[in-house]
Amino acid sequence: MPTLPVPEQEESLPCAHYGDHAERIGSALRRGEALALLLVDGSPLARIESRYGVQAHRRAVETLGALVREACLPDLGEEDLMVTGSAGPDELALFFFRPRSDSHFYCTRLPEIERRLVERLEQEGQKIVYPYERDAPDLSVGQATSFYDPGLGEARQILAALEQARRDAELNRAITRRDRRRIFQQLVLAEDISVLYEPIVNLTTREVLGFEALVRGPWKTDLHAPHRLFQRAEETGLVFELDCLCRRTALRGARGLEPGRLLFLNCLPTAIHDPAFRGEVLKDSLRDLRLRPEDLVFEISERESIDNFSIFREARDHYKELGFRIALDDTGVAYGSLEAVMELAPDFIKVDLSLVRGIDTDPPRQELLRALHAVAGSSADRSSQRASRRPRSSRPCRGWASPTVRDTSSEGLRLSSAQAERLAAERADGEAGGEGRESNPPGSWRHDPHSI
Repeated sequence: MPTLPVPEQEESLPCAHYGDHAERIGSALRRGEALALLLVDGSPLARIESRYGVQAHRRAVETLGALVREACLPDLGEEDLMVTGSAGPDELALFFFRPRSDSHFYCTRLPEIERRLVERLEQEGQKIVYPYERDAPDLSVGQATSFYDPGLGEARQILAALEQARRDAELNRAITRRDRRRIFQQLVLAEDISVLYEPIVNLTTREVLGFEALVRGPWKTDLHAPHRLFQRAEETGLVFELDCLCRRTALRGARGLEPGRLLFLNCLPTAIHDPAFRGEVLKDSLRDLRLRPEDLVFEISERESIDNFSIFREARDHYKELGFRIALDDTGVAYGSLEAVMELAPDFIKVDLSLVRGIDTDPPRQELLRALHAVAGSSADRSSQRASRRPRSSRPCRGWASPTVRDTSSEGLRLSSAQAERLAAERADGEAGGEGRESNPPGSWRHDPHSI
């Protein structure tokens, strides 16, 4: 039987193209009168090649192949074969050569192998894309069984088996997404989220400026982490619903916040379209919760605002008229950071951790922060920095709050102002480094881009 053509791009792949083994596969099919196939649709890995290059993609495919082999190892025979499929370099196909008479394998073992492989990819899928991406890729697995038909060419039968397994993988992916949407809808309807309040402290005065509300999903689920929670909301088209739920929950939990303490709430520019978050309705809700508009700061991410300044300004002006203040979050992530500060004139600027990490030994970062501070000084009443290490050679900028945040997520409690002040004092004392030594920079910060 002639060997099927192999695309040139496949030559560097860790697995051979199935066409290189077409004769062997066809012979096994003819001899056993059947074969089984598991196919892994790794198409999400294509973005790694487009962003990071061929070698990064090769590494990801190699890791995927290793996980597939390990998951299926107890059932792999000496004759079985793993190759790349007909759809391209991101598709892995695992052929099992068993005689047609082995009904136990086809009816029982094959589905069990598939389940084991799916579980392994869900548990360890992040390894495949590390260090290029944060989350595990959305891979799907399908299976097919092919019976030998002497009236058809073996190459055509192999292609048909691959196509059958591919359609099965697509169906499984659709079912998984449907189930995820249903689960997420139930979470939103049941309001099954929690909010933690982290104190924001001025290290110079040891004064608690306020608290930042941080959302968490259900405990011990894949939605507990905030970035996964919002990622799932985006996948299911429920970002607006989740955003509204987070604000409601955070405000309820902050009932009776001490006047003068600020509450930072992250929200999307689309919050302006929430009927419960407008005008007198919002004011009435805050009165019921014994909260003052002037103590609330709405954070909007620079990444979201910079896409459309006019929409951000509309939301900013609406809430400022009601007495609220605005913070520009994640400043320094986008290329237009200085432009965003000048265009939007927020009351607070929260500098992203990527800009200030290691700033005590990085003069270029220090200059960038000074430039941002200079722009902020001319366009905002004051600025708030999410995370910084103070340069050893400089003093804190006047009017520049340098808060330190204690991670209470593991403690699962809300700190009172007095407790927060004590914690800040303890940390400041611990970081002073003693007399006769240079002051160490403030402690590390936990950057949470999806705080609410």
